[in-house]
Amino acid sequence: MKKKILVTGGDGRFANILRKKNTKLNLVFKNKKQLNIMDILSIEKCFKKEKPKIVLHTAGLSRPMNIHERNITKSIDLNIVGTANITKICKKFNIKLIYFSTGYIYDGVKGNFREEDPVKPFNNYGLSKLGGEASVQMYKNSLILRITMTEKPFIHKKAFSNVKTNFMFHEDLVEILPKIINQKGIINVGGPTLSVYEFAKKYNKDVKKIKYTGKKLPLKQNLNTKKLQKILFK
Repeated sequence: MKKKILVTGGDGRFANILRKKNTKLNLVFKNKKQLNIMDILSIEKCFKKEKPKIVLHTAGLSRPMNIHERNITKSIDLNIVGTANITKICKKFNIKLIYFSTGYIYDGVKGNFREEDPVKPFNNYGLSKLGGEASVQMYKNSLILRITMTEKPFIHKKAFSNVKTNFMFHEDLVEILPKIINQKGIINVGGPTLSVYEFAKKYNKDVKKIKYTGKKLPLKQNLNTKKLQKILFK
């Protein structure tokens, strides 16, 4: 019998794709009404009822990105406090925890970031996800996925030619997830290193090339995914 995996953030973008595309995992999805990550008792009650072997923690606050600057209380609550709450109850019941983090926890200056490299988030979103990581790393029965992904199809009409990243679609992560859920530690997760424009052009020939000239967005966000590739193709 397949291990039961409980997915937090069951109404989120990735969870909806996972629900539609998954064919290999035994999943149960919980939205914020069914599992309130800000309420320890709600988490404990849900875990006792469902008895999952693994928790896939996708709940949290991501977009719009500027909300993490405008409302730091909400960002701290959902991404740091909520994740700490989930971690504590996973520890109590010895449940494997898989946390969805982000490549934004690196500084984006040198590129080709390895899992062992120092972290220095370049915005509040990255800081909030790193705060979540801090509690998860304290719990050894865990896996942190530092993910770079986006919606399919690529929704923007313009794309930066001078910003390097490792975009993959939600569907791509759904496909590889069964191959990595038994790992522990930290794994960078993403596609090949490309500029945002190169990635977008593959799927939309009409996308316009532009250069980023601002100061808030670092240009070398690309991750080293050798660890991931070794797991997938061993």
